[in-house]
Amino acid sequence: MKKRWLIGNWKMHGDLESNKALVETIRGALPKPEDDIAVAVCPAFPYLFQLAELTQGTEIGVGAQNVSDHLQGAYTGETSPLMVRELGGRFAIIGHSERRQYQGENDGLMGRKALAAIDAGLIPVICVGETAEERDSGRTHEVLARQLDAAFGYIRTAHDEIILAYEPRWAIGTGIAATPEIIQGEHEFLRQRIAIRDREFAARLPIVYGGSVKASNAASIFAMPDVDGGLIGSAALNAQEFIAIYRELAASQPKP
Repeated sequence: MKKRWLIGNWKMHGDLESNKALVETIRGALPKPEDDIAVAVCPAFPYLFQLAELTQGTEIGVGAQNVSDHLQGAYTGETSPLMVRELGGRFAIIGHSERRQYQGENDGLMGRKALAAIDAGLIPVICVGETAEERDSGRTHEVLARQLDAAFGYIRTAHDEIILAYEPRWAIGTGIAATPEIIQGEHEFLRQRIAIRDREFAARLPIVYGGSVKASNAASIFAMPDVDGGLIGSAALNAQEFIAIYRELAASQPKP
């Protein structure tokens, strides 16, 4: 049975006190995780060690929101994936749309970062998605194919553990989620595109959706056959909302 994922991206929010309260509330309210569901939270870098300590001994994993494409060296201001691993991180979000928009990250850098994360023993959460302009002009599949090919040009699919996240950039932080039918269509396209490289890998690859997921729309999104969970933004900062989304994921049909 394929693993399903619920990953909270806290973005540039939080402080020591509120982080502790949020994690303790989630820990207290989170049902015993289903065998096929994994939960993770990704705080801002300064709080990675705090979150690793707060979640120690629990089923909640911790990840970083970004890593360098280098394991070490003279790269002032960068953070090696090896450092994330040493601090207790297990995951790294790679190529998030906000990194593309505000930091100018491109497809090639996303692929190199994903490979560096894998080499450091992390699971990369590779983000792909189109802008509103690209969707309106009918170029969604062209964009997704380009992003996938750039990332998977660096990755050894046969043995690597990877999570793919479809996050249409027009739905990030807007409150506008794509319809379940749109989400399913793009997830199906992504899986078929990867199957060209490695059919077995594509079948077991978790593909999660990110883009204004909340408790009120989670059930319809998670019901789609090619949706294997969610990359949750603002709703992950509300413990009760995050737990409610988890319950909707747990209630959805397990994926073969």
